[in-house]
Amino acid sequence: MKVVQLIDSLHAGGAEKLAVSYANALSKKYGTSFLCTTREEGLLKDQLAETVGYLFLEKKKTIDFKAIKRFVTFLKTHKITIVHAHASSYFFAFLVKIYYKNIKIVWHDHYGNSEALQQRKLVPIWISSFSMNAIISVNQLLKNWAIQKLNVKNVVYMPNFPVKNIHEIPQTQLFGTAGKRIVCLANLRPQKDHFNLIAAFENITKQFPEWTLHLVGKNFEDAYATEVHDYIHEKNLEKVIFSYGSKGDISHILSQCEIGVLSSKSEGLPIALLEYGLHELSVVVTNVGECAKVVSDESLGCIVPAEDANALAEKLQWLLVQNDKRKSIAANFKKHIIANYSETAIINKVHTLYAEISTQ
Repeated sequence: MKVVQLIDSLHAGGAEKLAVSYANALSKKYGTSFLCTTREEGLLKDQLAETVGYLFLEKKKTIDFKAIKRFVTFLKTHKITIVHAHASSYFFAFLVKIYYKNIKIVWHDHYGNSEALQQRKLVPIWISSFSMNAIISVNQLLKNWAIQKLNVKNVVYMPNFPVKNIHEIPQTQLFGTAGKRIVCLANLRPQKDHFNLIAAFENITKQFPEWTLHLVGKNFEDAYATEVHDYIHEKNLEKVIFSYGSKGDISHILSQCEIGVLSSKSEGLPIALLEYGLHELSVVVTNVGECAKVVSDESLGCIVPAEDANALAEKLQWLLVQNDKRKSIAANFKKHIIANYSETAIINKVHTLYAEISTQ
């Protein structure tokens, strides 16, 4: 079976990480696999295994006939039968199928703002859904939405899975004191609600001045990013909150931290949360998307309401005080992630899906 993962870029985001993880994992299972990025490359390109065939299309516009032709040629040359389109790349896959009807399309819906699906632009997805053979949704809300709104019978929920990059080169040395670091692995987007996290951290920093907060994620250099950094300055927190931008050595960064936090207003199934578990961090996350299903009881971590800085601060304070309990929770969470969100389990499920649509 030959499958290509299709993604718009290889910047360090959740959908992009998962596309790379799928390509690498499938190359081990099938002996070869492929990945195509349409618009931009990025940090994650270096994480592709040598056994993954790679294509960069340099697509310049929404309907780029040159890019479509190059991709179709790539599919035919390598005898690829399944295009696994991630996130917004579904539309390019739809255009490709108009020209090359022999392919099967799986759309992987990573939509992070699943708490506000009524705001989602339906028409382009609805039109494109006529070309889809199956949809993978990263949470139950997205699955239900796809069943109700789109023209695809085969819709499945499939959780994300985390991986450690064993080939990464350690580069980033975090500020602050070892053993006293909290990390937030999230691109600077409004749905991630960094303001809520900063407000919560302000509440605890006077009692715990030795602890520091580390923001790791892409800075889009837009109004939101400016407002986040201005807010840190306004609160005089520059000496305890540090922002690093997008980084390629995430495993090394997480190895330097004790607690992982997500303060999002909305999520799908955040890979960052799974990565926290894989790297044995204790976690505090908001009750959005699939977070509460991952952190299913108090022995695994802390769940707090979204947009509630006081509740977030309270749980962080509790973890800071309960040192032994914090380590026990982190160990439990790592075992839970390995048992329930492993690469092997998820890849076996997606293989079954591929095999099913291949016979249609």
